[in-house]
Amino acid sequence: MPSDKSDTPDMIPSYLNGKMLIAMPGMGDPRFVRSLIFICAHSEEGAMGIVINKSVSGISFEELLRQMEILPETAPEGSVPDMQVHFGGPVEMARGFVLHSADYFSESATLPISDHVGLTATLDVLRAIAEGCGPAECLLALGYAGWAPGQLESEIQANGWLTCDADMGLIFGPDLEAKYDSALASLGIDPSLLSSEAGHA
Repeated sequence: MPSDKSDTPDMIPSYLNGKMLIAMPGMGDPRFVRSLIFICAHSEEGAMGIVINKSVSGISFEELLRQMEILPETAPEGSVPDMQVHFGGPVEMARGFVLHSADYFSESATLPISDHVGLTATLDVLRAIAEGCGPAECLLALGYAGWAPGQLESEIQANGWLTCDADMGLIFGPDLEAKYDSALASLGIDPSLLSSEAGHA
């Protein structure tokens, strides 16, 4: 078979940076049932992504800022924007990750994922959001999903995940319940007809 070693890593089709994973009905891990995961980094060293359609119950953005001592205890309630706190994945759930539009960029902290989306995991981006000068579009998640080398590829081959393109509306839309079916619809798939035996896109 011909080799594609001359391709640069971001040109290799098997790498899914900036793509969306859609959990198949046969997903064995209950943490990822009906999950959509935006892939932030994927290489021969493994993969990392953020779940974009599940929220964390029991904590608000304001409470999180107070816990992290970004917002002073004396600050009045309702003094910061109201944001959903998402379940980003089971790894490092005490750490915040912000997916955001490319209008925000920190030279030392932002990972550019595509021309339109970046990932920042420092307190600076949370401060910027709290002060009203953060990115135009953002999604705050606690934790992330991670895969060892070759693990994600194996799960896709075993029909654990479908893949689709990720547009800004799908990533940052506020209706978490609708995202899963919207992602399937982008592939022309009726969720009611999807079975665990289907192949991946």
